Amino acid sequence: MVLKEKSRGDTNKKDPSPLKESESAVQEKDTDGLDSTSQETDIASLEAALEAEKDRFIRLSAEFDNYRKRKQREIDEFKKFANEMVFKQFLPVVDNLERAMASAENNQDINTLLKGVKLTHKEILKVFQDFNVKPVQAEKQPFDPNFHQAVTQKETNEVPENTVTDVLQTGYLLNDRLIRPAMVVVSKSTGNDTDEPEEK
Repeated sequence: MVLKEKSRGDTNKKDPSPLKESESAVQEKDTDGLDSTSQETDIASLEAALEAEKDRFIRLSAEFDNYRKRKQREIDEFKKFANEMVFKQFLPVVDNLERAMASAENNQDINTLLKGVKLTHKEILKVFQDFNVKPVQAEKQPFDPNFHQAVTQKETNEVPENTVTDVLQTGYLLNDRLIRPAMVVVSKSTGNDTDEPEEK
């Protein structure tokens, strides 16, 4: 009798309670529900953040496009009037040329005309100087293809070979950069070098 009761007690201990099983099932269901709700919230917040970034990108893109157009307008405007100061300084030169021409028409004195032309030339060189435009030094200088353009050669023994003997057109530098080479005549040896030692 005692043995039977003990065995009954053991079977009661081994069998899980159906109440505990149902509680754990409910808890699992609740956890699954919380997880899905949390995921939906995360997705919604990510979508909202993505939409905000899209709006920000569109605004930045529009602002950059407006900035680019404004800068292009400023560049175009600058190109139109970049040389305004140069032309302003040349206006007095044109005025003097017109006066010289009018004087030559009214007065046939060639000296008056020459004086007016020389004065105008001097004013032009002054404008060049103001804008750092300098003539290329060429006459009596060794021929330099970087600054001189040889038009022809002249046979002479008065200067060393490959020396500039005549300048046909002045060259100019702008801020030390060549904008036009000097057109020159270059010396060439005649082949009759009197300084050669006599043969014994």
